[in-house]
Amino acid sequence: MTKPKVLIVDDEVDFLEALAERLSSRGIEVHTANDGITAVKLASKEKFHAIFLDFAMPGLNGIETLKLILSQNPNALIYLLTGKASLKDGVEAIKLGAKDVLEKPIELNQLLDVIERAETEFTIQLEQQIKESISSILRTKGW
Repeated sequence: MTKPKVLIVDDEVDFLEALAERLSSRGIEVHTANDGITAVKLASKEKFHAIFLDFAMPGLNGIETLKLILSQNPNALIYLLTGKASLKDGVEAIKLGAKDVLEKPIELNQLLDVIERAETEFTIQLEQQIKESISSILRTKGW
C-alpha cells in the first residue's frame, strides 16, 4: 500500500515546516511550497491525495491558486487553510471546487482525518477513471 501524498502550501515557513515534519513522522509523503506559483507547478507534475492551500499568500492567493490547479486537474482534492478568511471567502472557495475550508491552527488529528478521507476519495476517483478507460477500450475494440 502506498503512503498518502499531500502538498502543503503556505507562505509562513515555520508553520509549513512544522506541519510537514509532523505529517512525515506519521508516514505521509509531504511536498511543500511557500507560494502559489510553485504549488501550481508541483500540482501539474504530480498527483496528490490532497492539497492544502493557505488562503492568504502574497502573489497568488489561495483562491487564485485553487482556480489554476483545478483548471489543470479538475479532480484535485483541495482544502484551504485559513486563520482569517470570512464566511464569504469560504463559500466562494467551496463554489470554485475546494473540498473544505479548514481553520488554522488545525489540530493534527483533524488534519489526519481529512487526509484519510481524501485518500479514500482519490482512490475511488482513480478506480472510476480506470473503469471508464477499460470500457472505452472494450467499445473501441468491439469485444
